[in-house]
Amino acid sequence: MERIKALKKIENDIVSLKSSPLYNYRVNEKNYPVIGEGDCLAKIMVIGEAPGKKEAKTGRPFCGASGKILDELFLSINLKREDIYITNIVKDRPPENRDPSPEEIAAYAPFLDKQIQIIKPEIIVTLGRYSMMYIMAKFGLESQILQISKMHGVELQIETSYGKITFVPFYHPAVAIYNRKTKGALIDDFKVLKKFI
Repeated sequence: MERIKALKKIENDIVSLKSSPLYNYRVNEKNYPVIGEGDCLAKIMVIGEAPGKKEAKTGRPFCGASGKILDELFLSINLKREDIYITNIVKDRPPENRDPSPEEIAAYAPFLDKQIQIIKPEIIVTLGRYSMMYIMAKFGLESQILQISKMHGVELQIETSYGKITFVPFYHPAVAIYNRKTKGALIDDFKVLKKFI
């Protein structure tokens, strides 16, 4: 299938991306890039920020502590993880799980743009403020950017090259590890997706 071939090309390009500011760190740490996984025909695309330690060791997105919470959130709305496509804006782990830098986002964003073009989701969900801000800026919503505490769960319309789609920013599931109160907000936010399933 053309989509699978196109996604494989993105993977190959990222694996050999020596110009990335994270390439040497990945090689030295014997990490894997985390490209994305799921259904290449998915209606829903979930975009996180950057891989953590466990993700970088396995090459799979959201397979650590945040991933467990994410799986619970999917379960709460009867959404199977294999029915969506899940990725990050930055495809390699930044050292010490720090926030991704503007240079790192700039290096990997073109690959995310291609993934969106290939999968053509009807709904884009971002997890965390970095992916939220990137998607809003990319699709001309800069003037509407507020703190994620005000934006989470809000449905917005964005115009893509293949038509109008829905964009919903959510908190990153990691916030629920440090602040149990936000888990309730995440559960409520995920209910927004029910009508799209």
